[in-house]
Amino acid sequence: MATTPTTAAVSHVGKIRASNQDSGYLGRHLYLVADGMGGHAGGDVASAIAAQRVAEADQGYASPEEAVEALQSALIAANGLLAETVFEHNELTGMGTTVSALVRVGDRLALAHIGDSRVYRFREGELEQITTDHTFVQRLVESGRITPEEAAVHPRRAVLMRVLGDVDASPEIDTAVLDIRPGDRWMLCSDGLSGYVSDEKIVQILGTIRTAQGAADRLVKESLDHGAPDNVTVLLIDIDDSEGASGAAPVFVGSAAQPLSFGQEEVARRPIRLPTLLLHPLKASAPDDAHFEPESESYLDELIEEDRRRAIRRRVLWAVGVGLAAAAIVLAGYLGYRWTQMHYFVGVSEGNVAIFQGVQQSIGPISLSRVYQTTSIAVDDLPLYQQEAVENTISADSLRDAHEIVDRLSAAAGD
Repeated sequence: MATTPTTAAVSHVGKIRASNQDSGYLGRHLYLVADGMGGHAGGDVASAIAAQRVAEADQGYASPEEAVEALQSALIAANGLLAETVFEHNELTGMGTTVSALVRVGDRLALAHIGDSRVYRFREGELEQITTDHTFVQRLVESGRITPEEAAVHPRRAVLMRVLGDVDASPEIDTAVLDIRPGDRWMLCSDGLSGYVSDEKIVQILGTIRTAQGAADRLVKESLDHGAPDNVTVLLIDIDDSEGASGAAPVFVGSAAQPLSFGQEEVARRPIRLPTLLLHPLKASAPDDAHFEPESESYLDELIEEDRRRAIRRRVLWAVGVGLAAAAIVLAGYLGYRWTQMHYFVGVSEGNVAIFQGVQQSIGPISLSRVYQTTSIAVDDLPLYQQEAVENTISADSLRDAHEIVDRLSAAAGD
């Protein structure tokens, strides 16, 4: 029995950006996500044009290899169309978009990918990222210079090495043929989801919400709950072997679902609401706008050198911070000890009454007092109640007060 996907597509502008520069397409055979470069007025135009052009490849294919060729050709054609659009509307110069697309052919998937949108496979409770981000920070991760956790907060994480647009006449596109199984859940998303919602949370949602639409809605809500600084688009495809399963009618979401508008600068970002800022102080601010840099060793070397300088600054700041913290601890300890030495009490030292400087407490094995003066008054010569008082120590407000206490004990011992 042939497997048939059930699907869902959701796109949201987010809580900070004023326009949605993501596009998505949910077809009968083809599924894609495109994320326009936000630093240019045409980010929404780029993703919409690319999504609508690639969607023309939504048809049946004799083999997944044929579908791969069709996808690759569609992306190259979309790249040329974007260049033509910039030629006619030079105010859109520099616009570009990512594209991650899948075409289902029987029990296989054809994949084409460029940029940092992502394709994931959720199978038997395990989430696997199928695509590789075409970013400079990903290159740094692959070379072992930074960790994936550092890449997620790296100041250059928005620098793209490959995109569709007027920036590269012959962009390199990743392609692959992938197997599918009943029970698989495939997800395509923009970095508005993957950049702000953890893999653990995604796994929880994909593993507990049964319907594709419910899971897609919940994933977008999770991004919104994290402040949603960026546009977020999610497509889900469930592989089901039941006879009643069927895909939805083809639909565009995001900017591709709206009429194209040329020559308008992006509206200013919406102000951050106070509750969002308080709940998500680190993620509430809008991310840096994505931009393209040619894939060149000189730029990568520059980025590596910048990372090296940043690492040195971090080490210096860490050392200075540790030094200041240590100095503060030493100073606090010194001032605390000086404070204890301004106090006195009367107690017992080697069987005689003595005046102690400091306080009665100790810090572990360290005593906070010392014998200041030992008198000739034997504790055994004191009345019983005064013996107990001296053995339990008698606090004095000052050294003079301590001497007065000793004088009274001396008089009592002489009686």
